[in-house]
Amino acid sequence: MAPLLDVRDLHTEFRTGAGTIRAVDGISYAVEPGETVAIVGESGSGKSVSALSILRLIPDPPGRITHGEVRFLGRDLMQLSDAQMREVRGGDIGMVFQEPMTSLNPVLTIGRQITETLEQHRRADRAAAYRRAVELLGLVGIADPARRLKQYPHQLSGGMRQRVMIAIALACDPKLIIADEPTTALDVTIQAQILELMSGLTRRLGVALIIITHNLGVVARYAKGVNVMYAGRIVESGPAAAIYHEPRHPYTVALLRSVPRLDRPRRARLDPVDGQPPDLTRLARGCAFRPRCRFAIDACAEAPPPLAAAGAPGQFSACLRANEITAKVGVVA
Repeated sequence: MAPLLDVRDLHTEFRTGAGTIRAVDGISYAVEPGETVAIVGESGSGKSVSALSILRLIPDPPGRITHGEVRFLGRDLMQLSDAQMREVRGGDIGMVFQEPMTSLNPVLTIGRQITETLEQHRRADRAAAYRRAVELLGLVGIADPARRLKQYPHQLSGGMRQRVMIAIALACDPKLIIADEPTTALDVTIQAQILELMSGLTRRLGVALIIITHNLGVVARYAKGVNVMYAGRIVESGPAAAIYHEPRHPYTVALLRSVPRLDRPRRARLDPVDGQPPDLTRLARGCAFRPRCRFAIDACAEAPPPLAAAGAPGQFSACLRANEITAKVGVVA
């Protein structure tokens, strides 16, 4: 059975005055129906650009998708016309953008922004769209939804705006939702509520979910599969449990070691990722993580290592020393 979403060798670049930036440099992964997959990495690793590339929302110029296939329900989204892609966006694939205050239109009511989606994609009349909007706000846990539909984004809290974004994404019963940093700028309590809400809805409705995040706690609790990105490439992928307990790439190890943990002594210092993220306009030959890597050897400078099987079944790492990593670092839980 074919996966719901199958991304194959996707490349996206941006042309700038400083040079060409390969923001997404040949990534491949798949999402099964009803599955939750996380894309993890530092800022600038290409996570958000990869999501925007799937929906063909890369501004041209300066950006463009130069190569690859994105197969969704058997169709290559890269080959669809603009009109066909508008039907896919918001219809079959919903998107929860990173910052709801800038994603919602400040001059339209919440109700109009939800009903517009229904009228566009489901050809619903005003009355049917309004009833569905009330149902959706109730579904995402907003009290007194009929009143909230008449309000504007600035009249809602950050958590409520994010719930509205989730309601819009769910409006047309999509088969896939892409959530780009869905808890950015929210306090910890509201973050937990939003994540539990999304997890519960996807389980109940059978919707597949891609979570883009740098929060490894999100990955541990909600994702089945994980793709770790660095400098536009996937450097490790596999089941979440395997990657947490036996990471096979030095970057994944570094990310896990930099997370505060309650089982460490109170005075213990965090172990940050050494160095700075790479300048994508001046990437050297070889592994992009090599200048920051504690396990680098001379061969790492020759060519970027390909993803290869390492560790648990279904786990892959782009590291020449992948099979030595866990033995040297120990189990990371």
